[in-house]
Amino acid sequence: MVVISWTKEAENWLKDIYDYISKDNPLIAKKVINDIYNKAQILKTFLRAGYIYKNQNDKEIRILLYGHYRIAYLIKDETQVDILGVFHGRLAIEKYLNNI
Repeated sequence: MVVISWTKEAENWLKDIYDYISKDNPLIAKKVINDIYNKAQILKTFLRAGYIYKNQNDKEIRILLYGHYRIAYLIKDETQVDILGVFHGRLAIEKYLNNI
């Protein structure tokens, strides 16, 4: 089974998403964060469920979609995944993921 680790950066993105949504509705904010987390759990069974974002230098970065959000993750090996960030669909993620 695949172990999913959330990077500190990814946790910060989730906090920012929660803070933004909770200004209008804290219950919806909590639901969205829980749903994003639960969506990422599919990687335990389907490691390559997301589409390829970048595959170079022995690093495979993929994007898993959830609503308006893109969950970026790095496949470290066949048993370990790092969630790199959770980005709104309108955000240009290239400046965040190009250094990885």
